[in-house]
Parts: sequence; structure tokens; C-alpha cells
Amino acid sequence: MNLQHIDILDIVFQLIAFLFAISVHESAHAWMANLRGDPTARMLGRISLNPIKHIDLFGTLLLPAVAMLTHLPVLGWAKPTPVDPRNFKNPVLDDILTSVVGPISNFVVATGALLILILVKSVSPAGEQIVIGTIVGSTFADTSSLLVPFCKLIFEMMVINIVLGVFNLIPVPPLDGSHVVRHLLPAGMLRIYDMVGTYGLLLLVFLGGGLLSRLINPVFGLFTNILLGN
Repeated sequence: MNLQHIDILDIVFQLIAFLFAISVHESAHAWMANLRGDPTARMLGRISLNPIKHIDLFGTLLLPAVAMLTHLPVLGWAKPTPVDPRNFKNPVLDDILTSVVGPISNFVVATGALLILILVKSVSPAGEQIVIGTIVGSTFADTSSLLVPFCKLIFEMMVINIVLGVFNLIPVPPLDGSHVVRHLLPAGMLRIYDMVGTYGLLLLVFLGGGLLSRLINPVFGLFTNILLGN
């Protein structure tokens, strides 16, 4: 297997992991909204792991494709889950719960991936070597083992779900973290907050690489340290 094939395989795995991550994320929003009294997203079929239900042209396809091809962290978003707050019994609490469950679902998936890699690592010396090699980006001499692509895919699941989980908790509209902050603001400031949100998000995506790294790296480091047994 040459390096070109490895790069293509990495991109395919990143795409699979990303589409799964956003599908879990948006399904979690829709599930919680339905649980709290708003069936809008459920009636539109958004409680689904089918990524086609959640695809946004720019956030799901173009932006992640650029990130994958340029070897940058895969960032993006799905088509927003439709929510009608008028159906909530407790509008503030229910909106917050519906918002934060998305990133929480990503951390749950990342934790599941972590546990799978720990299991593979503990089964045999070969498994341990492959898992550690996957973390540090080693090139494997023996690529015939199915554990190599399997661990790469699971590792990408862990990484991308960490990135999306942290990214969506940033309190910049319309990211999920903003739904907590906006309920703490007076009406005048809230209008300004929502107005500048789109521009803030674009600045964050295209110019906030250093800030994103400082937010994501500690969480990623925690997961990898657990995996390495540090």
C-alpha cells in the first residue's frame, strides 16, 4: 500500500466519521426536542443516522472537503435541526437541553471509540502496536491486518467527534453553546449578539485556528493520554 492509497483511505475514513458524527449530533437535537414537547424535527425525519437527512451544501460538503484535502482539522456543520420553541413547556430549559445534547452526543461517540481502541490495545501486542502507531501516525510495514484500517477508522471517529463536540460548544451564534449564553443576555444585547453571530462564526472558522487549537487540544490530549495509559 503506497502513500497515495493511505492518503485516500484517510480521506475516506474522515468523511465516514464526519458524516456519522453530524448525523448523531443532529439526531440528538431532534430526539431531545421531541422529548421536550416539540415534534417538528421528528415529523421531518430528522431523528435519523442517514446523513442525507442532515446535509448542508457548505457546512457538510464544501468546508469539510477543503479541510480534508489540505490536512486541516475537519470542521463543519449540518443543516440546522428545525425547532419550534413555542412547543416547549419550559422554553429556556428545554432550548438549552436541546442545544447541548448535540455536543454531548459527540463526546459519547468519542468515548465509545476510545473504549474500542483501549480494548484492541489490550488484546495483544500486535493490537497495542497498531493502536499506538495510529495515534502517532506511523507507517505500518504489515498493512494486511484488518486491524490497521479498523483502528484508523475508529481513531478518526474519536478525533472528529472531539473536534465537533468542542467546536459546537463555543458560544458564537448559531453554534450550540450560544443557546446557553443568549438566555443570559438582555433583549438589546441579544439582538446584537444574534446579528453579529454569522460573521463571528465565519471569522472563527477561517481566522480562529489558534483559538480552536487551544480549545480542542486539551480535550484531545486527555483522550490520547487515557489511550496511551499516561
